[in-house]
This record gives sequence, structure tokens and C-alpha cells, in this order.
Amino acid sequence: MAHLLGIDIGPQSVRVALVRTAYRKVALEALREASVADHPTLADALLAVAAPLKLRGESVAVDFPGDQVFTRRVELPPTAARQVAEVLPFELEAQLPFELAEYVFDSRILPRTAPTDPVGVLAVVARSEDVKARIDLIRDTLKIEPERVDPGAFPLSNLASLSADLAAPGPVAILHLDADVTDLLVLADGQPELGRTISHGTAGLPASAPLLARSLRQTLFGWLAAGGRPVERIYLTGPGASLSGAIEYLSAELGTVVARLPPLRVESSEPGLTDSIDRYAKAVGLALSLTGKARSANLRTGSLAYERGFGFLREKVPMLAGIAAVIVASFVFSTWMEYRALMQQNQVLQEALGKVTSEVLGEQIRDPAAAQDRISVARASNEDPMPYMDGFDIMVQIAKAVPPDVTHDIEELDFQKERATVHGIVPTIPDAQHIAESLKSVPCFRNVKIVRTNQEVNANRQKYVLEFDVKCPTDEGDKAKKKEEGTAEASASAEDKP
Repeated sequence: MAHLLGIDIGPQSVRVALVRTAYRKVALEALREASVADHPTLADALLAVAAPLKLRGESVAVDFPGDQVFTRRVELPPTAARQVAEVLPFELEAQLPFELAEYVFDSRILPRTAPTDPVGVLAVVARSEDVKARIDLIRDTLKIEPERVDPGAFPLSNLASLSADLAAPGPVAILHLDADVTDLLVLADGQPELGRTISHGTAGLPASAPLLARSLRQTLFGWLAAGGRPVERIYLTGPGASLSGAIEYLSAELGTVVARLPPLRVESSEPGLTDSIDRYAKAVGLALSLTGKARSANLRTGSLAYERGFGFLREKVPMLAGIAAVIVASFVFSTWMEYRALMQQNQVLQEALGKVTSEVLGEQIRDPAAAQDRISVARASNEDPMPYMDGFDIMVQIAKAVPPDVTHDIEELDFQKERATVHGIVPTIPDAQHIAESLKSVPCFRNVKIVRTNQEVNANRQKYVLEFDVKCPTDEGDKAKKKEEGTAEASASAEDKP
């Protein structure tokens, strides 16, 4: 939520609008007016009407007299669409009768119907000294720096964000009738395309009415001559909007439908504020220019650009402190909840570990380190299930026992549970007996004997069946030695842990 203060300074009066903005909502907080004639100076009138609202206004925007600005419509080639900021100063300097270095300007790119059309730019130029004087007036009087300085009728374009009628394809115009000046703004699709200030107002009515009407007609004719489309409707704002017969007279003189400002999508914190919005239309538009979606021009550019400091944070300290407290509390609560969840998960895992160790090791162990040590001891105490001799080793020993000049074939080798059976083929039975005698010398072979022979294959080949036990005499000693080494290693590891 933000509070925005718009200040409309005219020759005879100062009008101020305080607007509060929230998510997609705009509300009027206050509308104030002070007559300059009732105060010694303009600064006193400004102080009287704006000072009570300044404390609630986070940002301030002020108007700039439209009769002190130059408005130019510049057309650039389509190739310069992405370089408007670089090309525009040279185009303006060629059209204006003074050095652009002494002036500040802002611009708006006008919509195009096709990419090949020229790029239309509406530029507003003012003297740097005059703009600085308006900034100094606000700063010296209200002790606050204005963020925006919007010229002439351009602040009225910000009202289009609150009205579908003002944002229509149009074009439509807003005519702000004040005592000494009249501001005319032409909008198309809610964007400003023409802004002019006429040095005639409602002060001399009804005698000055023809002069005012003639100036307005000349402005509209000039708009048409420059290629603009006819204005479909004119909406009246300002103090002159409530004058009797103003709508009928201007409709007849200008040949265009003239009506009061359409209702705006704005709420009101005080009864009757929305009924007075016509009179304070420019001040409300100035406040809306601070929302970040401004449609108007801003003369605080170049050397006069607004630089936000950190002073505004002082008013935000209570809110920022509250937000910080909420963030810290949320962080602490989140950390505590995460810690609690981890503790519960750790408890579940410890219970599961105790159940597994009880089934495997015979005792319930919940500490992972202790369980690891206990598993290491259990591994060291178990006998190695792998035998010292397998079927491949048996084949190697049989191959060594066969004489080099004997052709020996093995049809089947069965090795199960330390018992081996060999079905072989040799040229003669003595060859088989020789192989059996050689295998008896292998330390791991015991009870080697031929159980069947004389199975003729042909005249030169004989079958035999050889059986023996496979049990190495060093098995028990080696396994006992390994068991002792594993137990000692596990005990040393347990002693090293704190």
C-alpha cells in the first residue's frame, strides 16, 4: 500500500490530492484547496494545504505550467524505432530556436499502424531553470523532494487508467477549465497525442467565452491539419466543468459532443470525495503518475533526474521491523520443525537397526558405530566358506599326473562336498594306475583309488573311474590363524575409538 500526493499549483489556487493505492485498488484519502489570494505568498498557500497531508504522502508529484513548455511532434524513419533516445535530441535541436543543453525534455512514442510507418514522437521541452524553480519551491516549502514534474495537461492522461471511456480508441479529449488557463489533452487508446495550454480561462466569462471557444477551435483544427483524427468526445474537468451552460455552449461552438468526466474506478475514504473529483482532476492525475504506470510526461530528466535516497526508510522502520520479526520467527519455527522431524526419523531408524541386529547378531544394538564394530568382529570370527581347492585346481593336478606320452581324456568330473569322481579314458589300464599313484602324492588328495576299469572303447582305449577325497591338511591351521588375526584387528579398532 502506498500514499501518493499530487500538487496542482495554479495562478489563483493550489489543489492537492492524496491517493492511496493497493492491489488493483485506488482510493481517495483527501482533496484540499487553498486560494493564493488568502495567503501572503504562494509558498504560504502551498504550506497551508499540503503540509497536513505530507506526512501521509510517501511520494510527491507537482505540475508545471503548460504555457512554459514547448510541445513538438517529431517523425523519425522506421529504422530509428530502437534508437529514439539517441536520435530525438538532434531532431529537437533542429526544430527549436535555442540550445537544447539549457532545457530538459521528455517524450512519448505514438502508436503506429504498420512497422513501415514513420515513428511518431511527442516531445515536451522546458527550460531547466524553470523546472528547477518548481522543484525548489516544493523542497523549500514542504521539506520534501518531488519525484515527478508533469507539465500542462499531461497529468490528465493518467486518469485513463481508471476509466474505460478515457482509454477508448477515440480519439477523445479532456478539457480542464481553470480560472486563468485551460488545458486540452487529446488521448488515443489512453495515450496522450496532443497537449496544449490556452491562456484563457473562466475568469472573464461570459465576455471571454467567444475568445476561449475560438482558441479551442484553432487547436482542434491544428490537430486535424497535422494528420490527427477528429475528436469524438470532449470531457470537462476543473472548476469550470460545473458552470451552468458550459457543456451546451462548448458543444455548439466546437461541433463535438461535450460531457462531464465519466465515473472513475476509485474508492473514497471520506463521503463526497468522488463528487469533487472533477475539480481536482489534475491533482489526482499527478498522484496517479507516481504509481509506476504513468502515461504523462516527466520533466525531471537529465541533470534534474530524481535520485531516491534512504530518508524515506525512516517512515518504514516500524513496518520493516515487523516484517523482519516475522521472518526471524518463521525461520526459527521452520528450523525447529525440521529438527523435530529429523529426531523422529532418527528414532525410527534406531529402532529398525536394533531389530535387525537382534535377528542377525543375537543382541539388540541401536548405536550405528557399535553395530559396525560388532559386525566386524562377527565377520572375523566366521570361517571362510571358500575351499582351498576347487574343480579347476583338481583338473590342474590331474593334468600334471598324466605322463607326456599318454593320451588322456576326461568325460566327467564330479566334485561335491570334498569328494571327487573322475571318469577318464586312457590307452591302457596301467596308464590309469600310474595316474592314480601320481595323484596320491598330492597333499590335498586322500584315499585315491580306481573303482572301475576294463570298459573297452576300442582296441586301443580303456575307460576307468577314479575316486578320492579332497581335504588339504593345512585347512584347519590356516583358518584358525585367520580367525585370530581378524579378532585382534577388530579389538584394536574398538580400542582406538573414543
